[in-house]
Amino acid sequence: MVSPDGGWVAWSWSRLGPAADVFAAPTDGSRPPLRLTQSAEGDTVVVSWAPDGRSVLVSEDRDGDERVRLFRVWLDEPGHMKPLTEPEPDYFLWGGELHPNGRWLVYDANFDPETGEEIEQSCIYRQDLETGEKMLLVRPERNIGPSSMNRQGTHVLYSRNDLDPSGEQVWLVDIEGREDREILNFGARAKVTAAWLRDGRRVIFVAEAGSYRRLGVWDDGTVRWLIDDPARNVGYAYAPPNDGPTVVVGTEQGRVRASLLDVETGVETPLEHSSGNLVPLAPWGDGRWVCTYYDSRHPVDLVLFGETDAEPSSITDLPRHMPPDLPRLVAAEDFRWRSVDGLEVQGWLYRTADESVGTIVLIHGGPTSHAEDRFNAQIQYLVSHGFDVLVPNYRGSTGFGLTFQESIKEDGWGGREQEDIRCGIEALIEAGVSEPGRVGVTGTSYGGYSAWWAITHFSPQTVVAAVPICGMTDLVVDYNATRPDLRPYSEEMMGGSPEQVPDIYRERSPIEFIHNIRGKLLIVQGLKDPNVTPDNVHVVTEVLQRENIPYDLLTFEDEGHGIARPENLRILYPRLADFFQQAFHKPPRPN
Repeated sequence: MVSPDGGWVAWSWSRLGPAADVFAAPTDGSRPPLRLTQSAEGDTVVVSWAPDGRSVLVSEDRDGDERVRLFRVWLDEPGHMKPLTEPEPDYFLWGGELHPNGRWLVYDANFDPETGEEIEQSCIYRQDLETGEKMLLVRPERNIGPSSMNRQGTHVLYSRNDLDPSGEQVWLVDIEGREDREILNFGARAKVTAAWLRDGRRVIFVAEAGSYRRLGVWDDGTVRWLIDDPARNVGYAYAPPNDGPTVVVGTEQGRVRASLLDVETGVETPLEHSSGNLVPLAPWGDGRWVCTYYDSRHPVDLVLFGETDAEPSSITDLPRHMPPDLPRLVAAEDFRWRSVDGLEVQGWLYRTADESVGTIVLIHGGPTSHAEDRFNAQIQYLVSHGFDVLVPNYRGSTGFGLTFQESIKEDGWGGREQEDIRCGIEALIEAGVSEPGRVGVTGTSYGGYSAWWAITHFSPQTVVAAVPICGMTDLVVDYNATRPDLRPYSEEMMGGSPEQVPDIYRERSPIEFIHNIRGKLLIVQGLKDPNVTPDNVHVVTEVLQRENIPYDLLTFEDEGHGIARPENLRILYPRLADFFQQAFHKPPRPN
């Protein structure tokens, strides 16, 4: 996040310590990064800048439990984290913005203002930092999207889905909570996302329109469309904090396509770059922008880039932080195939330079996300140990248009998106990249669910081993045990709650097909996971034991939804390599 004056940029960096920490640096790169936090307990993430640009608000959880506490850290007092909210909350909190008066803190949290108990829907609160008093600004019928205060501090923008879990409408509430009104609604099942323009009066938004998304500006009840092109895959847009044109970010076939848009004239300028993914954050001067930049061989970095620059220049001096003995990183290859119904599916293929031990299919989570041409330490580790790796963008993935993304809802989870993955494995075998009996699957979250699906539904000649990481096993158990705010997403994907469509939840639960397992199984779980909770592991291991099906179990006491701490990755990665090598009947390589 770039400071209001454009002079500083703050970010979270992982794998430089026991957990993620917050750093900041001048946007001109004139000073080395300043470490603002140093935590061993949980991940610390930058949330927002204070209006004066002299401090940042950060959130910190406990060992991945996602129940964050907010702190304020000043640039001239690195390491000193001033608490803003209560310790060890029994609710979930999102966002956090400091009002221009320096006294009020605005955030979203899912607790009842009267009882203090956790509830399903999140509310918007204004907390007085001097008295501790919490004022309720919004309590919706169901749930809300992240709120955002305008820079003048007069109004808060947010979204809600009271009408249908599949839709999202944009609302506006004043800072006193007196007037709460809907401003953008394009149908109960259509999603709209919005962001403030710098004047604090107008809103730039992206709205679903049938098979695509269009971009417009809302101005006190009137809408002016700026991009309305069915051929475009617009993702989101935002106004930089320090003036300049609006940034529009979209994707084409899984690759980032960013542009700069003058909302007054409608003139749009693509931000061209020959390779990698470049996302502008804020203008810096001399026609250059502060951007994020990455591809499979370049970890995400903060850079300066302009039209006259041949290559981006790092603000963080990231290369200095990378290990000198790092193995040669492998590029992502575009790999495509046809699914059972003829739909074209894309994935990224990483080939080992050595003789292949076998193929590992790494399935991304979400499912509303997509695999990018982006550095992934797990992939590079496996490739360096002799594995080819395929990362499929099955139907439901973002990055390939709204129709492709929404198509997963036609079946619900456990439908043709799983056939997309199976057909990708068969395409690899047909292309001579993989061999029958030497293909394994893994993934985290929905990727973990897909790994469970593969080992319970695909033949051993297609998938011989699986490592589900924090993956759903019983969709009914998962629905009832997960974070309350995540249940509407399950309802959107499955067509209702377990009470409304019980047969679908049962038919699409891997636990119902455990007896089909013929391959090797390693279960990985973070024990603090509030998203896909350990309840999923407890119920499935009971069935595995009852069916006399062997399995291995690897758990981490200090991890949540996914395994992220470096000390734990040093355990997980070698374990993955050894597990798949043994499953493929190959002698283990040195780690």
